[in-house]
Amino acid sequence: MAKRVQFAKTGGPEVLELVDYTPAEPGASEVRVRNRAIGLNFIDTYYRSGLYPAPSMPSGVGTEGAGEVEAVGSAVTNVKVGDRVGYATGPLGAYSELHVLPAANVVKLPDAITFEQAAAVMLKGLTVQYLLRQTYNVQPGQTILWHAAAGGVGLIACQWAKALGAHLIGTVSSGAKAELAKSHGAWATIDYSHENVVERVLALTDGKKCPVVYDSVGKDTWLTSLDCTAQRGLVVSFGNASGPVDGVNLGILSQKGSLYVTRPTLFGYANTPERLQAMADDLFGMITSGKVKVEINQRFALADAAKAQTELAARRTTGSTILLP
Repeated sequence: MAKRVQFAKTGGPEVLELVDYTPAEPGASEVRVRNRAIGLNFIDTYYRSGLYPAPSMPSGVGTEGAGEVEAVGSAVTNVKVGDRVGYATGPLGAYSELHVLPAANVVKLPDAITFEQAAAVMLKGLTVQYLLRQTYNVQPGQTILWHAAAGGVGLIACQWAKALGAHLIGTVSSGAKAELAKSHGAWATIDYSHENVVERVLALTDGKKCPVVYDSVGKDTWLTSLDCTAQRGLVVSFGNASGPVDGVNLGILSQKGSLYVTRPTLFGYANTPERLQAMADDLFGMITSGKVKVEINQRFALADAAKAQTELAARRTTGSTILLP
C-alpha cells in the first residue's frame, strides 16, 4: 500500500483527497519510482479543474517528481533498480509515494542534482529549455518579454536568458516580485498592477517592441502580448493562468503586424527518450555550472497538496514549490 493524492470529480482544491492505494506492477516498458520529492505546477490545477480532461476517474495528480527506481519491467534497459531518476512528462499520478510510468519518461540524475532540485526544476526547467532554445532560439542582445517573471518558470527564464546574453523584460504583480526577478537576471521589470505594459515595453525598446513574447498567463494578457510583439514577431502562448485564450480572430495577427503565434507544450518537444535526455542534460549543465540556480521557496507535505495548489493559484508563491511524501 502507498499514499497518493487523487480526485474523483473536477473542481477546486477541495476535490483533492489523500487515499491509500496499491500501485500496479510495472509493465514490460515501465518503471516504478519511489518518490522523494514531487513538483507542483500550474498544469496540475488545469487537470483538477477540468480545463484539461483527465484520462480516467478517479485520477492521480501531477506529472513531475524524482526518486529511486524500485522496480523495472522486463524490457527496460535505460535504468535499473536503485538508479536516481527524475521525470516531468507524466502520466498523471506524481502526487504519490510510488509512481509507475514509462521508462522512456525518466532521465538519470547526475550526482550533483538532488531529488528536491530535480522535482523543483524538471518541468519548469525543461519548459524554459525548449522555449528559449527551440521554440525561438534567443540570441545575445535581443530584448524579449516574459510574463509572470517571478514564478517558478519565470525565475529560471530570467537566469537562462541572462546567460544567453539576452535582455529579458519581466512582468510582475508587485514591487517585491520585481526585485526578485531582477535579482535572478531580469534586465527590466514592469509591475502591471500600476504600470502600462505596452507603454513600458515601447519605452524600453525604443519603440521596436520584442521579437518574441512568452505568455503563460493567457486570457488576461493575450492582447497585451500582441501589442508588445515586433512586426513579424512570435507570440508564444504556453499557459492559461488567467484562463484560456479563445474566440480568436486570426485577422488580428495581420492587424498587429503580420505576427506569428504558437501554442507549444513540453510533450511536443521531449517526444523521444533521446530528445528528453538531451534537453535534461542541457538543463542539468546550466544548473551545475551555476548559471541557473533552483529556488525552492515553498515545501508542503503530500497531505497538504490542496493547500499548496491554493497558494499557487492565488499567486502567493515564488520560485518553485515541492511536495514531500
